[in-house]
Amino acid sequence: MSPAIKSERRPDLDWIRVSAFFLLILYHVGMFYVPWGFHVKSPDPVAWLEPVMRLSSPWRLTLLFLVSGAATRFMADKLSAGALARARTARLLPPLVFAILVIVPPQTYYEIVEKLGYSGGVIDFYRKYLTASGHWRTDGAPLITPTYNHMWFVAYLLVYSLLLAGLLPLVRGGVAAVERSLDRLAGGWGLLLVPILVLAGLQLWLAPRFPITHALFDDWYNHALSLAAFLFGFLSAKSETLKAGFIRLRWAALALAVAGYLVFMWTDPPPVIGRIAYAVDQWAAIAAILGFAGMHVTRGGPVLTYLTLGVFPFYIVHQTFIVVAGHHLAKLGLPQGLEALMLVAGTFATCLATYEIVRRVNWLRPLFGLKAEPRRAALRAEIAHGRASGQ
Repeated sequence: MSPAIKSERRPDLDWIRVSAFFLLILYHVGMFYVPWGFHVKSPDPVAWLEPVMRLSSPWRLTLLFLVSGAATRFMADKLSAGALARARTARLLPPLVFAILVIVPPQTYYEIVEKLGYSGGVIDFYRKYLTASGHWRTDGAPLITPTYNHMWFVAYLLVYSLLLAGLLPLVRGGVAAVERSLDRLAGGWGLLLVPILVLAGLQLWLAPRFPITHALFDDWYNHALSLAAFLFGFLSAKSETLKAGFIRLRWAALALAVAGYLVFMWTDPPPVIGRIAYAVDQWAAIAAILGFAGMHVTRGGPVLTYLTLGVFPFYIVHQTFIVVAGHHLAKLGLPQGLEALMLVAGTFATCLATYEIVRRVNWLRPLFGLKAEPRRAALRAEIAHGRASGQ
C-alpha cells in the first residue's frame, strides 16, 4: 500500500478548487460575450473569445468533480457512511433548494425578457416559474421551470456523494486494493495514458449518443465523466505515490495538453481525431495542474481558509449577478472593454459582499453551504461554565 498523505487537508487541492471556481466565474462572464447560447447575450458578440474559452472547456468541470471527490475522502475517513450522507446532504441540499426558489429565478426572468420579449410582472412570472405553467420556449426548446441552471453541479455532487455513502459499507474494505491499483499507474506513463484511453472511449462512444444536458436523468456521458472524476479524486486524495507521479509527469502532461488543444480546435467540429484530441487535452491538462500544484503549492494559511469557505457562496450567486447585470449594462452603450471590466469587477464584488454578509448571519449560513455556528448565548454559557469549573 502506498504511503498516505497524513494531513487532513491538502493545500494544493484546496488552491486548485478555489482557482477552478474563480475561473468558472470568469468563464460565465465570457458566456455573455462569446457567440454561444446563454441566458442573456451581449448585442456585440466577441468571436475571438471562443478559442480563449475553449482553453478550459475540456477540463474545468471535470477537475472540479475530481477535487470535490478528494474533499469527500477527507470527510469519509472521519465519518461513518450514514454520517457522511447526512453531512453532505446538510451541506448541499439547502443551498440547492434555496437557489432553485430564490437565486435562479431572476436568470429565467431576464432570459424570457430578452429572448421572448416577456412583459408580464415579476409576481406573475414567479407564479408561472414555480408551477411550470409559463410554457416558455427559448431557442425552439421548452424552458422547464423550476430549474437549477448553474446549480446542476451541486445537484450532481449531492447524488454522487449519496451514492458513494451508500456503497462505502459494501466496498470500504476494497478501497485500499483499488488505491494500490491506481498507485501502480504512477510508476510509468500509465498515469497519463490509461485515463486518456478511458476518456477517449467515452468521447467516441457515449458523447455522440448522449450530448450533455445537465438534466440529471438523461445525461449519461456527463455522468460517466463526472462520476469517474469524482471517484478518482476520492481514491487518490491521500496517495503520495500518485501525487509524486503527477509531479514527475507535469511537463509531459502540459505538452500533451497543448497539443491536444491545438488539434481539437483545428478539427472543430470534431471527427474521430478531434474527439481523441479533446480527451488528450482533458486529462493531460488536469494531470499538469495536479503536478505543478503538487510541486509548488505546499502551504495553506488564512487566505486559503477564507477563500475555501467562500467559494460556495461565490458560486451560488455569481451567475445570477452576471445575467442581471449583463442585461442592464448592455443597454447603457458603454465601450465593450469598460462594460466587461465592470461586469467582472461587479461579479466578484457582489460575491464577496454576499459571503461577508452570509457568514455573519447564522440562519443564512446553511443556505449558502456554510455550517451554522453555535448560538452565541449557548457559546457564552459554555465559556462561562468552563471558567467556573476552572477549565
